Amino acid sequence: MDYELSTMDCRLPLRRSTFSAPLRYLLIFATLLAWATPAAAEYAVLRNGQRIRITGYEQRDASYILHMRGGRVELSAADVLAIEPEDTFGPAAAPMPRTPYDSLITAAALRHRLDEKLITSVIAVESNFDPRAVSPKNARGLMQLMPDTARRLGVTDIFDPEQNINAGARYLRELLDRYSGDLTLALAAYNAGPERVTQYRGVPPFPETRAYLSRISARLKDSAPLTFSTASAPTAATIATAAP
Repeated sequence: MDYELSTMDCRLPLRRSTFSAPLRYLLIFATLLAWATPAAAEYAVLRNGQRIRITGYEQRDASYILHMRGGRVELSAADVLAIEPEDTFGPAAAPMPRTPYDSLITAAALRHRLDEKLITSVIAVESNFDPRAVSPKNARGLMQLMPDTARRLGVTDIFDPEQNINAGARYLRELLDRYSGDLTLALAAYNAGPERVTQYRGVPPFPETRAYLSRISARLKDSAPLTFSTASAPTAATIATAAP
């Protein structure tokens, strides 16, 4: 139901101004309705600098009809500078879930200049946090190290969580340095081997590797952006999986 704004008592202590009478009535009306905020709204930005919450509007040749909860008013177009959408904010980035290995992951991330979220995501996809995991290709432990790689990195017990995480993080750092900070190529090499990345001059066309990149990408997109501890490390973590 529309209210006839001209019948409202306007004897409020407003300064005299050059604004039109409808504009003065609107400011009073908006103040009275401030408690009734609609679920979705826009703002009318007025010539006097105020922003009035509205539920809709109609634009005519020389005027605007502004709709508010409980009524509407027509203003000269000269009194309305803009119609702006209400500020909205997306959901905050979700933190990575806590794991039994958080302290080991943090230590390895600091030691090898990596982001904890990257290490956590690799462990989740590689072994689902099973320290005794063994793949059909004989990759072992939390970060699924191949025995030869583990020996080269000084691992004496491949199923020991601390040794496995530290060696896996060190290997990730080696790959990131090798590919000049390209996270996609580093992860592809971690999964399929650097020789395959060299052979195909990029991400190998193996379904397993592409699925691997997609799964890690999905985990990273659900968390806050990656951060690295030095300027030489990569500053972005978008994993752009090539089309099949």
